Amino acid sequence: MPAITTNDLKTGITLELDNGLFQVVEFQHVKPGKGGAFVRTKLRNLKTGSVFDRTFNAGIRVEQAIINREDMQFLYRDGDDYVFMNNDTYDQMNVSPVALGDAADYMIEGMTAQVAFFQGQIISVEIPASVELTISETEPGLQGDRVSGARKPATLETGKVVQVPLFIETGDKIRVDTRSGDYMTRV
Repeated sequence: MPAITTNDLKTGITLELDNGLFQVVEFQHVKPGKGGAFVRTKLRNLKTGSVFDRTFNAGIRVEQAIINREDMQFLYRDGDDYVFMNNDTYDQMNVSPVALGDAADYMIEGMTAQVAFFQGQIISVEIPASVELTISETEPGLQGDRVSGARKPATLETGKVVQVPLFIETGDKIRVDTRSGDYMTRV
């Protein structure tokens, strides 16, 4: 484990602290007029996904976790688990829905995702910022209604329900923002 000081913190670095793995979401070096400098951080618990604030004294040593990332292809669902295949070695592994998080709402067979490992354990799965999915069910569309801004619910092929414009119909392929779950455009 490489030890770094709190002065070396950057957004996205993963730290191994006494109670688990945490990713730096935000950080700020603070040098008050009186007293010692410190680093104010926002950390995301990689196991639970919760975000919290933590303050470190400037210059103290923390353990940086070495995270290996591999591109893997999603093959199919096996009960609750998702089965991924390493594109280089063709090894298959089961990934629990907890490790996938919100990415599970957008996974379709054949899709490539970046899987992050720490000491052989899967800690997260990252998918592209937007994906193209087919509408499996929605109310009939209204032709010509492209201006009103009104929305209706539509079920994607993955089972996720998103709000789409009224002119979208069952069978249409749309692009969805995977960070917010918002409709972007018809493809």
